[in-house]
Amino acid sequence: MEAVLAVTRGDVAAYVNALFTVYIILVFLKVLMSWIPSLPENTVVQAVATFIRETTDPYLNFFRRFLPPVGGSGFALDLSPMVGIVLLLVGQQVVVSLVRG
Repeated sequence: MEAVLAVTRGDVAAYVNALFTVYIILVFLKVLMSWIPSLPENTVVQAVATFIRETTDPYLNFFRRFLPPVGGSGFALDLSPMVGIVLLLVGQQVVVSLVRG
């Protein structure tokens, strides 16, 4: 008996949805990392932090070009992660619904 594996549009939509979700989590982790003044010197922690920075910074830097930090001289609030997450959520809904058909 031969097994037939078929990839449906629903399978592809679920995969694309998962990719968006993982990237949103990475952006959220980047925000949390920015609240920690110094990360532990553990090599695993540093490797994870570097991975998160390298995967999210190009996306967030795009928004930083247009959105200056809000706040005074001592405290500035970076709005780029919030805008980035909102656009990712909207993009996730649009792309997944287009893939599903």
